[in-house]
Amino acid sequence: MKKILMLTAFALTGLAAAQDTSTAPAPMPMTAPASLSAAENYVKAQEYAVQADVAYPVSFYDRTLWKAAVDHSYFAASMEATNRDYNAYLAQLYTKTQWWINAYNAWVRLGDLNDTEKQWASLSAAKLAYLALQRGDTEMTRMYVEKGMAWADSESLQSIMKRLP
Repeated sequence: MKKILMLTAFALTGLAAAQDTSTAPAPMPMTAPASLSAAENYVKAQEYAVQADVAYPVSFYDRTLWKAAVDHSYFAASMEATNRDYNAYLAQLYTKTQWWINAYNAWVRLGDLNDTEKQWASLSAAKLAYLALQRGDTEMTRMYVEKGMAWADSESLQSIMKRLP
């Protein structure tokens, strides 16, 4: 019994050492997005996104810098709802941080997309199509695949379509 406890203690010590947080970005003071203008929020969103790209190996909204980037972008787009640049950037951040449903809806709202935006939008549709397929919702799968293919055809979308009855 004593040997097991000793081994467990060594294992836990090793795990604690493996969880080195030195690569995590230091907390930074963040300005409340609501107190800034739309243009200031847009600039802040871009600054945080660049920092997040450097700081994190994977992009997720729950990472501090990505959250700040998305939140500032959201405020910019909300404050100037007719500003296409702000809305396109928000859609791009949603896609980059893998917030698929928000990304998809943001791309749909934008309407006419350029070639790069079509690729981003198609990716969000493909991800949602795959999730719908996994839960057995063929109607939603087909809808996402068709919308995604209308934006930009991809092997992923074709593969998902072949799996539909």
